[in-house]
Amino acid sequence: MSKQELEVIGQDTACCPGLSAAPLNETRAADLAKVFKALGDPVRLRLMSLIASRGEGGEVCVCELTPAFDLSQPTISHHLKLLRQAGLIDCERRGTWVYYWVLPGALDRLAAFLTTTGPAEVTG
Repeated sequence: MSKQELEVIGQDTACCPGLSAAPLNETRAADLAKVFKALGDPVRLRLMSLIASRGEGGEVCVCELTPAFDLSQPTISHHLKLLRQAGLIDCERRGTWVYYWVLPGALDRLAAFLTTTGPAEVTG
């Protein structure tokens, strides 16, 4: 893993209004675009799902993630780094292995942003 300092986005404590509540300013739009870009790749979306499926407070070793893909370990590490930079996951090295978990509230903030509060859709 690289020892470069990573910029983590989306860690503000106040929750932002949803998509339909108010127009986004440029800064918030740029921050959210980074998160959606990170999740826009099928490999990263699957990695996020594998990590998140461990439940709140759950963690998964990279040694368990790599066999789920037909990709090299460095490629998996690159995808995990992008998810970390987007502020979705974090990790800790323990000996030779790295363990990953979903950052608390990361998915909730994204879900709250996507939730609309408009009138219920009429089907019929």
